[in-house]
Formats: sequence, C-alpha cells, structure tokens
Amino acid sequence: MDLFRRVPQLFVGLILYGVSMALMIESDLGLNPWDVFHQGLAEVTGVSFGWVVLLTGIPVLLLWIPLRQRPGFGTVANLVVVGFAADAALAVLPAGGPIPARVGYLVGGILLNGFATGLYIGSRMGPGPRDGLMTGLAGRFPRIPLRVIRTGIELTVLAAGFLLGGTVGIGTIAYALAIGPLVHLFLPKLTVPARAPRDREPTTVR
Repeated sequence: MDLFRRVPQLFVGLILYGVSMALMIESDLGLNPWDVFHQGLAEVTGVSFGWVVLLTGIPVLLLWIPLRQRPGFGTVANLVVVGFAADAALAVLPAGGPIPARVGYLVGGILLNGFATGLYIGSRMGPGPRDGLMTGLAGRFPRIPLRVIRTGIELTVLAAGFLLGGTVGIGTIAYALAIGPLVHLFLPKLTVPARAPRDREPTTVR
C-alpha cells in the first residue's frame, strides 16, 4: 500500500520543516512572513515559538469552515508536529554565533524548508492550515489570482509580525526568492504517484 510510504514521508517532511524553521530563527537574519508573525507573538506572549505555531494554526484552521475546505490527516499532523519539531530543534541547536555560521544556518534552513515542503505536500495527505487558507480563499474568490491572495496574506502577517518584534531581514528576502524554485525542484521528485484504479472484472453476458 502506498500509505506505507506516504505516512512516513509526511512525518519526516513535517519534522524537517520544523527543523528548518529553527535553523532560520538561530540565523537571526530574517524569517519567512508567517514565522516573523509567530516569532513576534512568542516575544510578546512569552509562549515558546513552537506552541505559538500550533496555537495560531487552530484559528487559521477554523477559517476553513466558511471557505468549505476539508482538512486531511496531513493537515492535523501539520498543526501538531511542526511546532513541536521546531521547539525540539531550538532546544539543541547552538546559537548562530559569527556571521559565516549564521549564513550557513540561513542557507541550510531555506534549502531544508524547500525539501521538507516537497516531502509533506508530496505525500498527498492534505495541505497545512496556512496553505489551505490560501487555496480556500482562491477557491472562494476565483477572480483574484492566487499569487495576489498569497501576497496579501503574507504581507499582512509579515507587517503584524514585524510590529510585534519578529525578525525581518535579508533572510526574509532570500526565502521569498528561493522557496518557489526549490519547491518546484523538489515537489515533482517527491510526490507519491496516485494509484491507478483497478480495472473492473469483465462481466459475462448470460
């Protein structure tokens, strides 16, 4: 069964995604828009970064209801696993230190993020809460291009996160430029092929 590949691939992808977030945080050179927001909330509330990722995912997931989006197993797993993986990685990663080490963290985090995204999306077990919000809005408002919806969401959370104290920097720009090509590279290679339906047994005319 392809589930024996899809489920492990999903969880490996989600864990690596959390690790990639931690690498970018420790680089202190800038985060992707959603993580700027998560970090800003963590700074204001005193709640750990990973718990903020989990807790903010719940209201985002609730927004799926009016958009008529249906979560999959991977959606729920994403909600839980990524935050805990990020906190675990932050607990063991040494601080970035000198600029070369921080740049290494940043580059490694972006590359790993692209690879992890290809893994968990390629498992075909449901989008993450934030991805589903974007696609749900695109489905509800088909006249608005998807890129406009994505940009609008990300600029909103980026601005909010910056005001809350999240880290915006060269890493934010690097991520925005690199993540699309990276996912484009990894996703086709990591997507689990859909199984073709079995042919029905021929019926005998009596």
